[in-house]
Amino acid sequence: MDRRQFLMMGGLVTAGVALSGTTAFAEWRPRRPINLIVPYKAGGGTDSFGRAVAAVAEKALPVPVVIVNKPGSSGITGATEASRSRPDGSTMMLTSTGSFLLTSMLRDTDVTPLDSFRIVAQVGKLTTSLVVPANSPFQTVADLVDHATANPGSLRWAHTGRGGFHHVAGQGFLDSNGLETVDVPFKGGSATRAAVIGGQVDFGFMGIQQTAGFEKEMRALALNDDKRDAFKTEVPTFEELGFQWVPVTSPIVVFAPKDTPDDVVEGMQEAVRRMTELPEFAEAMAQRGNAPAFKTGADAEALIRDMKTSAEPIIAALKQ
Repeated sequence: MDRRQFLMMGGLVTAGVALSGTTAFAEWRPRRPINLIVPYKAGGGTDSFGRAVAAVAEKALPVPVVIVNKPGSSGITGATEASRSRPDGSTMMLTSTGSFLLTSMLRDTDVTPLDSFRIVAQVGKLTTSLVVPANSPFQTVADLVDHATANPGSLRWAHTGRGGFHHVAGQGFLDSNGLETVDVPFKGGSATRAAVIGGQVDFGFMGIQQTAGFEKEMRALALNDDKRDAFKTEVPTFEELGFQWVPVTSPIVVFAPKDTPDDVVEGMQEAVRRMTELPEFAEAMAQRGNAPAFKTGADAEALIRDMKTSAEPIIAALKQ
């Protein structure tokens, strides 16, 4: 599906939906701008979701949303500040929840996504893909698995940092399929992509969105998910290929401080729903190869809890 088709379909589905609402939303009327903490530097993938939310916020709320970047300690610095904010709806947080969850599992942090916040809603999702250099002899996942099985420890693979969701997703796939390989961490997606393209490693696990524009230099063999990407529709999933995999992704979620009242959480959830249904939001996301992926707070929490359970054996092994 190309960007124009995606946006046209989104417009047909969402036309008129933004006028709907809930009683809770009608009761909650914020009177001052909402500070939305993004615990990463401006310009990154998570920040782009926040900017898209801020750009359309006044179509769903009577006040603007102001992005406040608070980077540091793999997102924990901003999360800590957000958790300590007044629970009145004036400050919330948007973050890459896979990274937040796994960091809190791997390290002794003062805040966790499930214990320190109320989960408002999911706005999107970042998903890991298995990639190889364009000239790789591995044309399929089966080719790579067969070689790794026959030659334990012979393959090297790249990821964006130990304990990150790309690393845990990749390790989960390898462990689930009994593969022994050597992982090579890099700092961030760009460095990981360069390592794959340059042949420093045999394969890598990185965000599917980061392969856009590099199709001549690298190939995505599969997506670590049960559904194909909205834009990279030609890339199959591990699920459909019949390989074992661990459901570790990174939902982009809005959080509120723990003691935030129900009417504020429910009202903001409805506002987020409206924002993600707007064509302008879909267009902003499409420019970065992403698509809106709304989930209610309850559904997002269930997803996070399932992911935590799936990741626990991998995180335990990393701590050894």
